[in-house]
Amino acid sequence: MSMRDLGTAEIVSAEALGQPGQRRFRLFARTRRSSAILWMEKEQLLNLSLIIDRILAQVSEGRILRTEARAGGLAPAGEGMPDDFPLPPDYDFQVGQLRLTFDGEQDAFSLTAVPFDIVADESGEPQLSLRSEEALSFLFTIEQAQSLTSRITFLLNSGRPVCPLCHTPLDGGPHACIKQNGHREIIQVLKGEEDNEENEDE
Repeated sequence: MSMRDLGTAEIVSAEALGQPGQRRFRLFARTRRSSAILWMEKEQLLNLSLIIDRILAQVSEGRILRTEARAGGLAPAGEGMPDDFPLPPDYDFQVGQLRLTFDGEQDAFSLTAVPFDIVADESGEPQLSLRSEEALSFLFTIEQAQSLTSRITFLLNSGRPVCPLCHTPLDGGPHACIKQNGHREIIQVLKGEEDNEENEDE
């Protein structure tokens, strides 16, 4: 898969636009080279946050608490896109797939986002088609990852309530909880090749 490498993020965060129940979510990032706005479904953003937290717990070895004490805590959860963020950005698309890995040598996360199109198959049914040749990636630090998950948690908690077991949005109607019935949706955020078998067994 070819990929545009944007470098290391100077800014990476998320925000929601619109009213609860009709909100649109986006991740935005700016590096020295470029800028990007990545539109996501609420579930994609939630999965991203959960897996970042899981990786942080595995790699921190106590560093996260020391980092928070040194920096005076996480960035305020209410922060949105800064006024000087480039508009329009260099890249702006709806995300079809995310891949998250942690680079131990650089002590940083790498996020790859793949855009998609909706195309009709032979029977005329709409199908998702990933545009892998237009994928982009960037790095962000452990401190930025902490702030990002704090921000995502703030955004999701300020909208519709979520199921305490599976964390999917509750709309007031019947809810098929994947934690109770044994079913689960495909999670498109991956830790890395070496952890795929572990994720499938969970």
